[in-house]
Amino acid sequence: MSANFLRPLLAAAALLGAAAAPALAAPAQATTEHVQLRLLSSQAQVTPGQRFTVAVEQQIQPHWHTYWKNPGDSGQATSIEWKGAEGGAIQWPVPSIQAIGPIVNYGFEGRAPLLVELTVPADAKPGARFQPTAEVKWLVCKDVCIPEQASVGLDLPVAAAAQAGNDAAQIEEWRAALPKPANFTVRLQPSPQGVALSGSTAGVRKAYFFADTWGAVAHSAPQPLKLDGDQWSLELPTGDEPLVAGKPMSGVLVLTTGAGEQAWEVSAPMPEGAGKGPGPLDLNAPAAAASAAPSADAAQASDLGLLPALALALLGGLILNLMPCVFPVLSIKALALVNKGSHKAEGLAYTAGVLASFALLAGVLIALRAGGQQVGWGFQFHSPVFVLVVAYVLFLVGLSLSGFVEVGGSIAGLGSGLASKQGLAGSFFTGVLAAIVATPCTAPFMGAAMAFALSQPALVMLAVFLALGLGLALPFLVLAFWPAAQRWLPRPGAWMDTFKQALAFPMYAAVVWLLWVLAQQAGPDGVALALGGLVLIGFGLWWRRASGMSRIGSSAAALSIVLALGAAAWVKPVTVEARTAGESAIEPFSQERLDALRAEGKPVFVNLTAAWCISCLVNERVALSRPEVQDAFAKGGVVYLKGDWTREDPRITAVLKAHGRSGVPLYLYYAPGATEPQVLPQLLTPGLVIEAVSSNPASRSSS
Repeated sequence: MSANFLRPLLAAAALLGAAAAPALAAPAQATTEHVQLRLLSSQAQVTPGQRFTVAVEQQIQPHWHTYWKNPGDSGQATSIEWKGAEGGAIQWPVPSIQAIGPIVNYGFEGRAPLLVELTVPADAKPGARFQPTAEVKWLVCKDVCIPEQASVGLDLPVAAAAQAGNDAAQIEEWRAALPKPANFTVRLQPSPQGVALSGSTAGVRKAYFFADTWGAVAHSAPQPLKLDGDQWSLELPTGDEPLVAGKPMSGVLVLTTGAGEQAWEVSAPMPEGAGKGPGPLDLNAPAAAASAAPSADAAQASDLGLLPALALALLGGLILNLMPCVFPVLSIKALALVNKGSHKAEGLAYTAGVLASFALLAGVLIALRAGGQQVGWGFQFHSPVFVLVVAYVLFLVGLSLSGFVEVGGSIAGLGSGLASKQGLAGSFFTGVLAAIVATPCTAPFMGAAMAFALSQPALVMLAVFLALGLGLALPFLVLAFWPAAQRWLPRPGAWMDTFKQALAFPMYAAVVWLLWVLAQQAGPDGVALALGGLVLIGFGLWWRRASGMSRIGSSAAALSIVLALGAAAWVKPVTVEARTAGESAIEPFSQERLDALRAEGKPVFVNLTAAWCISCLVNERVALSRPEVQDAFAKGGVVYLKGDWTREDPRITAVLKAHGRSGVPLYLYYAPGATEPQVLPQLLTPGLVIEAVSSNPASRSSS
């Protein structure tokens, strides 16, 4: 038989053999540069539908660490994605504290066994193979942080009866070391720094609480322990996340007693009135700093009593009438009185609208404060939706003042769609409008009064807010009740229409300002939606007027406003990375930009970083953002290029590899004319950076 005849038969046999052979399982062990990964099973043989425990074990190189489910101030938790099996949540071992400068992280050194419950498919047939695969991703850090990943798997026979595996005892030992559900009751109580976790356990000497979720506690803050017999109380300065009354705070509580160290899973509902702790970590501040210095308003407010606070609020409300948004509203109502004569009822209705609005605002603030949120004057303007709705209202007011649309048919009814009715209803809603447009402004004397109010019980806060509202309403109230005061106002005449139209322009200017605010909150997409909404409103009102105020035209106008409000609902806040001083001079890194700058003979500093990199974060705060370093860059004409490796970027990966690095940070300084860059250490000080860029002749000549 010829070889040519055998060759296709052999190929066919090989294909049939490959098809008949079982699929190859992923190896049970994998090794990366800094971590050895193993997948261990408590079972050597499984049954259909069986639930059993496996362990994904990380063996970490000395002096390196990976992260817990809450990584702390920076870092990234290990994640596991299962294929070929249904995997439960990771059962995390007790973490250790990883402190680098002012940053505190939670993670593991040496060995980290992560236990997971796997479920065999119920339709698995005895005699088949159960081959689950775990795709594991983690961040491993020392002086640099390196994202790594690997796949590990099992190959277990499916049988009619289960059989324990060789690693079952080791897995049970790891399970015994996991935090246990607490066999005692814990409570959360308000405290000056946030909340205090308390309970009763005999012989407690030390305690530490690892919160399950990021931001629940300030990771870098001390947790002072108070003991009174068997009673203990652990102070927990709260972090960046707002405290919500009734919402449970959970985590791992590690108690040290004479019998040793024991970790407990604890959970307790957040109490009413829980305070706010030190807030976001300030890496520019010394690590030992306990708190920020109080503001001038806060210091003044602490010395205020109720009567002085009420007086300051009343005076501040009076001054609010001179603000650009409020003044046109007050002017229109005042001129309406001149045109119609004294009308005490309208003055009272206007005042009622203002006071009702301020009472509602105080009520919302009280409710939010009770829920643990830190809010202040003008808080509602933090919402891009609210900002846009107010912009729509002021745009309508401006169109009405300009004469493009008649709202209410007379000057007395002007205000907005809310203030479209004449008489008492129009006056009331004009008061509401005045209160709304006043809230983004802060007048002299208001700061101390508001700071005092926000630190007081609910009734005192309400009284101060009502005093502020009374101050805002007082000028119109005086004009309504004291006809003699109207002598100081000009006589009515044709000039009032011109004046009314002129008052439209502060409204339009306010709309422009609000759109600028919106741009900071929601970015260009939010502004595009806002402009589209304004066009819809203008089109609807034009159609209403062009149709001779017909029912169809009025319906079209109403529909346009509804659509504009619908556009407002789509406006979402965007996350803008906080900028440190001088960061506006930083350019994004690209190899093309670097080559162009070097060709021009300019000195260049390159910072390759990532948001999850601890060392990067520390270096940027304690060195690169310092004023003396920025001054050295400016004097030397150094161009600062920053590359972000938070999400893997092949271009940055190539630069890292070119300089023998597998992770960030990487700091390079290219002096003019140098063929190779100076590679700076991975832990920076201001002096190191200044010394590097001072080697630039331009820097020396300008100093």
